[in-house]
Amino acid sequence: MKTESPTVYDVLGIGFGPSNLALAIAIEEQSQASVCVPLHALFFEKQERFGWHRGMLIEGTTMQVCFLKDLAMLRNPTSPFTFLSYLHDKNRLVDFVNHKILFSSRVEFHDYLEWAAAKLKRLVQYDAEVVEVSPVICDGVVKWLDVVVQRDGNPSHHEIYRTHNLVIAPGLEPTMPPGISRSERVWHSSEVLDRIAHLTEEPQQFTVVGAGQSAAEITAYLHDHFKYAKVRSIFSRYGYSAADDSPFTNRIFDPLAVDEYYQARDDVKKMLLNFHRNTNYSVVDADLLEDLYRRHYQEMVRGESRLEFMNVSKVFGAVADRDSVDLSVEFLPTGDMRKLRSDIVVFGSGYKIADPIRYFSDFAGKCIRDSFGQLRVARNYRICTSEDVECGIYLQGTTEHTHGLSSTLLSNTAVRAGEILEAMTWERDNKKISSHA
Repeated sequence: MKTESPTVYDVLGIGFGPSNLALAIAIEEQSQASVCVPLHALFFEKQERFGWHRGMLIEGTTMQVCFLKDLAMLRNPTSPFTFLSYLHDKNRLVDFVNHKILFSSRVEFHDYLEWAAAKLKRLVQYDAEVVEVSPVICDGVVKWLDVVVQRDGNPSHHEIYRTHNLVIAPGLEPTMPPGISRSERVWHSSEVLDRIAHLTEEPQQFTVVGAGQSAAEITAYLHDHFKYAKVRSIFSRYGYSAADDSPFTNRIFDPLAVDEYYQARDDVKKMLLNFHRNTNYSVVDADLLEDLYRRHYQEMVRGESRLEFMNVSKVFGAVADRDSVDLSVEFLPTGDMRKLRSDIVVFGSGYKIADPIRYFSDFAGKCIRDSFGQLRVARNYRICTSEDVECGIYLQGTTEHTHGLSSTLLSNTAVRAGEILEAMTWERDNKKISSHA
């Protein structure tokens, strides 16, 4: 293992998805503006290349946020990294305007993200997985952090980088129901396109479990692309619930709402989350919901049954063998159990937020937690730490409990990146720490 640290960075970033990409853009614009000494930054991404939910880039699906909520616009409308700048660079700006839409396709938005990431390749190292973060103590205080990076998936190939600030964007990890594991015939929704690309024979029966946007999109996709296969959808509700994307409700994602949420009492925070969960969790765009119902009804008219919905039902087990998957399904109102067989089962069972301080080992004890055991986080997204920690640790995407619903979504990405950059720059230039408990 290399032990030397050739330089001390102002900021190192773990992960290079949209959140840290937006931060890299803000840092790049700061360096171009020459209003102050720019931060010396580097980001680490364990993937071999940029990619964001590639397994769900289903043709025809659209983003659920307006294209103006891109990586830079709400922070700096004149940025050369906006979605409009991307369209101009691709010679599609006029055509997009003629399209008269506010929501781009998911494929196009991913292309925008790749376009932006390519412009900042000097700030990121791919195929570089952070495996440990350890404190560097000087005169009794944690002055820096050493970040241990594993290269090329090789446990014996480590490099160490030192930093004043660490920005963690751990992303989301796919989850499966208790007792059910992924296999060749049991998939998570995040991997559907990859799995389909490697099929050696065309399945005759699919089952999709879940009532959220991903499950609904996959149900429609399978019904479209496997013309002779039966597609069954199972969910514990009576049907899909429509997402609330009305103008007044969307104010929960405004930058000002972050301030209001952060200052609110714990009981008010809980109330707001409960009020507005139907903007994001286990809900489906109204157009897609209606399209699926229309398909189902037209099949009833024609006497067909290729698209089947099993409502108020819950899957309790999935046993896969070489040829099929046997599901144990309970009809919830009566408790009756059924055994169903399928060639492929896809679980739209959502994601969990990866533990942002899993790299810290013993140092994690210096991060302050609230009465619920959750990390205390300052308004500027800096983890609150004990008095003997001088370096800064910032979070992206893991602060719903302190900053509200927009934390895990794209809506506030650009503004948040600007706030984190401003905090790190101010603290560097003023040599003042403001995030202790």
